[in-house]
Amino acid sequence: GGGETLFARDGFPRARLVCLLEYFYGLEGGDVGFDPEFASPTLRSAVRLRMKNLPLLDALHTMDLGVAPTAWQRSRFPDTYLPRIVEIFDGIDTDAIRPDPHARFAVDESLAFAPGDPVVTFVSRNLEPYRGYHTFMRALPRFLRQRPAAHVVLVGGDSVSYGAAAPPGKTWKQIFLDEVREALGENLARVHFAGYLDRTRFTQLLQVSAAHVYLTYPFVLSWSSLEALSAGCHVIGSATPPVQEFIEHGVNGTLVDFFDAPALAQALDHAVANRASFGPLREAARVTALERCDLRTVALPKWRGALTELMCAPV
Repeated sequence: GGGETLFARDGFPRARLVCLLEYFYGLEGGDVGFDPEFASPTLRSAVRLRMKNLPLLDALHTMDLGVAPTAWQRSRFPDTYLPRIVEIFDGIDTDAIRPDPHARFAVDESLAFAPGDPVVTFVSRNLEPYRGYHTFMRALPRFLRQRPAAHVVLVGGDSVSYGAAAPPGKTWKQIFLDEVREALGENLARVHFAGYLDRTRFTQLLQVSAAHVYLTYPFVLSWSSLEALSAGCHVIGSATPPVQEFIEHGVNGTLVDFFDAPALAQALDHAVANRASFGPLREAARVTALERCDLRTVALPKWRGALTELMCAPV
């Protein structure tokens, strides 16, 4: 989508061109205008989206094959191109990211968690509205009052991956932390910002999680949410199309309205208080990852099949 293929046909006229298609922007049904707290569609935003799509439209026109990671992402592209777009998820190493009853995650030298502990996790590359950070923070005062032994660990940076930047001199992380600081009171000591984690510690955190929260605008799904399923987490996700493609409420996870902080607090309370009863749900989450997202048994065979068919097709 960034113009990577603009001159591929000119430099390699006989090559087969395969494009990885992440997201086609539009004014309806997606991220734009979804959250009225921050923005609403305008002529300016419409023009910006059209410009964002221009390099991608060239790729769609010239490609022999397009690959979209999820069905919802594929559905965002214009109908005329869909016959040449297949759905192949990138793949997860489910052998490496799996439940571990002996896992341990240390926040620091004095605090560590193991499976069974009342710890809630939240992961986003950066802590920002696109991934529901504001809704999550607004749910914490009520949840932590109800669960005095619970802890919360947030993973992510202070910058912006998607959407608008925070006001000058501020970060979204600090804005919404300050919003709930007074309501949290002394319970703020049980909210831990871990920053970025390496792969080993990130996996350990998922393995000890009693409830993993994943909220997102209708936008590109974060692979961390599917890695959470692979780790056997009880994922509490937003009832938005990218999440609903993989999580069925009450079967392999829990879904809440993206904007409903009280409902999220209640879901967290229920998940932590009744962790043992959610064993079948956790097992179903793991099965979802194995059957739909596994690198070796799902993704690579699909890639081999798609590329073999493409290369064997007449020019």
